[in-house]
Amino acid sequence: MTDVLTDRGDAEQLRSRIAAELERTRARTALLTEAVDDNDLVRQHSPLMSPLVWDLAHVGNQEELWLVRDVGGREPVRCDIDDLYDAFKQPRRDRPSLPLLPPAEARAYLATVREKVHDLLDRVAFDSRRLVADGFAFGMIVQHEQQHDETMLATHQLRAGPAVLHAPPPPEPVARVAGEVLVPAGPFVMGTDTDPWALDNERPAHRVELPAYLIDAAPVTNGAYRQFIADGGYDDPRWWSGPGWRHRQKAGLSAPMHWRPDGDSWAYRRFGRWDRVRDDEPVVHVCFHEAQAYAAWAGKRLPTEAEWEKAARWDPATGRSRRYPWGDDEPTGTRANLGQRHLWPAPVGAYPAGASPLGVHQLIGDVWEWTATPFRGYPGFAAFPYREYSEVFFGDDYQVLRGGSFGTDRAACRGTFRNWDYPIRRQIFSGFRCARDAHPEQAHR
Repeated sequence: MTDVLTDRGDAEQLRSRIAAELERTRARTALLTEAVDDNDLVRQHSPLMSPLVWDLAHVGNQEELWLVRDVGGREPVRCDIDDLYDAFKQPRRDRPSLPLLPPAEARAYLATVREKVHDLLDRVAFDSRRLVADGFAFGMIVQHEQQHDETMLATHQLRAGPAVLHAPPPPEPVARVAGEVLVPAGPFVMGTDTDPWALDNERPAHRVELPAYLIDAAPVTNGAYRQFIADGGYDDPRWWSGPGWRHRQKAGLSAPMHWRPDGDSWAYRRFGRWDRVRDDEPVVHVCFHEAQAYAAWAGKRLPTEAEWEKAARWDPATGRSRRYPWGDDEPTGTRANLGQRHLWPAPVGAYPAGASPLGVHQLIGDVWEWTATPFRGYPGFAAFPYREYSEVFFGDDYQVLRGGSFGTDRAACRGTFRNWDYPIRRQIFSGFRCARDAHPEQAHR
């Protein structure tokens, strides 16, 4: 009888956690969509992005498909709109011309779906079915909506007009962080088999052997990147790959996105406000090609995905891979700049409590970090619960980014979480850090 009560207690605790995550996530969605009027919601602010109202109804449609219909086996709420909100059938550039639900109808649809999900949550058995074990399907939907919230935040960054989003500035530096950190040669466990809400591309856990390497203790800053610009880095093809140089010329790249000259310095437009570029903040809104060119100019390279993850997770004292750089505990406001708590990256040295055991800082939050690795499945990868989440993107077209940004929620960010995008994309909150091979004398310290 005790085991039954314990299981029942665990299930109720899981229900409470899921309900809280669903509510917290929907509050963020509401903030992002209620900060603007209906005209802004239906307008396409960039051909790279959907109208905000498409994202709004899309998260409700995915919640209906996976939770109401698949997990719950309930009757559809609006099966007539499935094709409208299928991201694979509807390219972003075409979405404004679709007969989308108007804002009021979209909000009513989300409310109806959520009511059915709460009813389902009260009744569902978290049994051995993989889709519901440990509440996986609910966690997948929370992460999906949070990912679209970050996408909507990027749309806000692209919209013209006065500022509508507000947040306090990130904390000031409390530690001096500079230089490189040596990561010794040896194996570590990459990926996970145990994180209950980890997505298919994070699995399975597998052993990876790496030679010794050095990695920057912090992301590359605006100040360092300004030196690259001042040294003519954008005009010198020596630093660029062939595809990178062709893109730099075609797109007319000359500085990070949203920068403009400001006297002898630069200004940066963020969410409707112009501010002077601050040298100790991580550079953001650079594409993979820009990151790669900077690294070559600096005499370094981008880290591989495995190098990034070992620096972020490996504990030299135990040989174990942690969930986060600081351990297994959830992120807090003292450890990482996540969840739209602030609206730009924190200066380097602001989160010493979030450093890895090796002394690598700000690996989680602030800016997504480009890696040198194309997006592929790990050895033994199995698509779950559908190929379209990860597998259809595998190949050389997409580069992996790691670590999350100031706009990434804690539910959609951990040491194993993998993001990916085209190497030309920079409307996302992307930055980078550099790495290089260790010399023999360094490798044996």
